[in-house]
Amino acid sequence: MTSPRIALTVIGDEIGPSLNEMLPFCALNGVTRLDMRTVSGRNLLGMSLGEVAEIAGKIDDAGIRVPTFVSPMLKWAAPDHEVTHGQVNFAFDPASCPVEDVLEYGCDVAGVLGATKMRIFSFLRHDGFQPEDLLQTLERLMDLSGMHVTEMHLENTPVCNLGSIAELADFFRQLPEMLAIVHDARILPILPLLDISNSYRMGRPPIDADIAILAPHVKNIHLKDSHDGKTVPFGDGKIPWAKELERLLKDVRVPEVVASIETHCPQNAREATARSIEGLRRISREVGIEVV
Repeated sequence: MTSPRIALTVIGDEIGPSLNEMLPFCALNGVTRLDMRTVSGRNLLGMSLGEVAEIAGKIDDAGIRVPTFVSPMLKWAAPDHEVTHGQVNFAFDPASCPVEDVLEYGCDVAGVLGATKMRIFSFLRHDGFQPEDLLQTLERLMDLSGMHVTEMHLENTPVCNLGSIAELADFFRQLPEMLAIVHDARILPILPLLDISNSYRMGRPPIDADIAILAPHVKNIHLKDSHDGKTVPFGDGKIPWAKELERLLKDVRVPEVVASIETHCPQNAREATARSIEGLRRISREVGIEVV
């Protein structure tokens, strides 16, 4: 069986804060896709649609597509729950959204960007989390997904309730049964967005059984690397990425997986992101995976 291709994309603000930094970088490094999150320090979910449209127009004029709106959706406290995690990067206050219905507005932003995918989270981590805590919100996002033709991709991150690959896999094991009450669960309307590095950061590297649960539904992954507890350019760290990519992709069912470079090296973002792109291309050549 032919391994799925990797569709390389970079999260724009991992290059620099402005489009004047992002777009020339893409031209220089052969990048034709940008996943968008913030511009000039402002999250797109907090901008007007006119501002988003202006950004989208400049990206389109540069010949670049936006596969995913890497939104901060649900990266805030769950209703009636106290957050147990400390400082959170790229958290979002729903009150700063220009409209009251932040869930639908996220789909509107994705549509203006031309993004067919939107990243979501599982609320900031709180004590006593149960999968049912997410169900009502996910039901609404499922309905919006169909109305707006926007795929919802649920990412694991340590500051949220689903932090590790194991936690994400356990949630997706239970999801069809939970949805059977309210939804046709033959096709999952929420998809997993795997961040394998986040699981390593928690000291919980993925196991085969959890990857096997998630991989058949994967269309989108995030890529970063670490060494001695510090984030480093992709391919420069200790995570065995050749092995991880081979293990994941053998059970993926789509011909192409969108892989977002999420460098997380703000001290030298541009250089580290360029090295990460080359690292992905090098590792992919070693294991015979096509990067497009």
